[in-house]
Amino acid sequence: MMRIFGMMLGVMLGLVACTGKPNADDPLLSDRLLNIEEYFDGHVVATGQFQDTLGTVRRRFVVDIHGTWDGRTLTLVEEFVYEDKSTEQRIWKMAKTGPDTWTGQADGVIGAAKGVARGDTFNWAYKIDLPVPDGTLRVNFDDWFWKLSDTRVYNRAYMKKYGVDIGEVQITFDKKR
Repeated sequence: MMRIFGMMLGVMLGLVACTGKPNADDPLLSDRLLNIEEYFDGHVVATGQFQDTLGTVRRRFVVDIHGTWDGRTLTLVEEFVYEDKSTEQRIWKMAKTGPDTWTGQADGVIGAAKGVARGDTFNWAYKIDLPVPDGTLRVNFDDWFWKLSDTRVYNRAYMKKYGVDIGEVQITFDKKR
């Protein structure tokens, strides 16, 4: 019985690992440009949730973001409020390293986050010790942003631990004017 369970688990993990994810070579669907430094300069409010690989929503949150762009560095002060009323603050310092490339750092990030912009899309990848209700969890994020309008950006972040998908975060960002 344990052998059958192990085989089923292996097949299930294999199928989950094969799910489609965005790629930098995917065709652009609009002529909009997502300029991270422009969009996040000012006040942005985001709502999102974490969903595990089986589809169960595990956590919801709202993020109040205040960004400043000084011509070289984009600083994002993110204030998270979770559904259980717990809070978290993350401060990102992002540097534009080329016309379409970025690096960044925030507390808990291991090494440097790296980003690439292309048209209406931005991809941000990093490893982080993520605060969770019972401690921290070291995960890899493959974060994808798409500009939907002048005031709205959609984000889908794929999370892995030990190379295995553990879930995803979906966020809608709304720029305040």
